[in-house]
Amino acid sequence: MRSCWIILLFAGSVIVAQKKPEPSDSVRVHGLVKKELSITLSDLQKRASRVVGDVVITNHLGEPRGTARQMKGVLVKDVLSDLDIDTPSPKELSAFFLVCRASDGYQVVFSWNEIFNSPTGDAVFLVTEKDGKKLTEMEEAILLISPTDLRTGRRFVKALSTIEIGRVTPR
Repeated sequence: MRSCWIILLFAGSVIVAQKKPEPSDSVRVHGLVKKELSITLSDLQKRASRVVGDVVITNHLGEPRGTARQMKGVLVKDVLSDLDIDTPSPKELSAFFLVCRASDGYQVVFSWNEIFNSPTGDAVFLVTEKDGKKLTEMEEAILLISPTDLRTGRRFVKALSTIEIGRVTPR
C-alpha cells in the first residue's frame, strides 16, 4: 500500500512539473534597483539579434530531451546594461545575483559576475526567434537560455516573466 502512495505522489509531481507555462509578453526587472524596468516583446524585437543556432536541451543527467532549432536572441547583459543597481559601490556588485522566474514559478539563478564579468554572459540570451518563428509567434515566449551550460535544460526558462535583482546578505 505504501508503494502505491509513493507512485501516486511521484506521478502527481510529474504532472505538475510538466504544466505548460502561460506565455509572457514582458519581463519585469525589479528588486535592488533604483528604478524598475519592463522589457516588452516590442523592446526585444527592436534590438539586434545574434545567431544562437541549434541547442540540444538536456535534463539534469545530461540526457537529450529535445532540440531548440534556429534560435536567435539578444544578450541579457545588453538588455540590462543600463540598469541602475541600488548599491553605494560597484565593488559590492560581486555579491549580487539575478533570479529569473517563469510565469509558472520555475526559477533559475545567475550571479552578477556570471552575466557581466565572465564568458557565460556572452551566451545568456532572451530568445527572439526559435524554430523559424518570431518572438510574437512562439508559444513559450519569452525564453531565456544559457546554451553553454553543460545541462542546458536547467537554465532554459520558458515564459520568463520577472528578473529579480538580489544581494547575498553579509554574515
